Amino acid sequence: MSGLPIVGRILVILGIVLVVLGIGLSVAPRVPWLGRLPGDIIIKKEGFVLYFPLVTCLLVSLVISLLIRILRR
Repeated sequence: MSGLPIVGRILVILGIVLVVLGIGLSVAPRVPWLGRLPGDIIIKKEGFVLYFPLVTCLLVSLVISLLIRILRR
């Protein structure tokens, strides 16, 4: 029975993460520069498009890392 509080905490944290992710996905299309930064890789050929948002991924990772660092203090 001692494992139940841990499972409850994990479920609450997972729920919060899903809510934040949902809000982020809802707001992301309204940010015009997100996904179109210099350094994002786009290769277009006939019948084929490869899009890899390298700089956008790095920027999002940096913001998430800073938020986690701030929240842990």
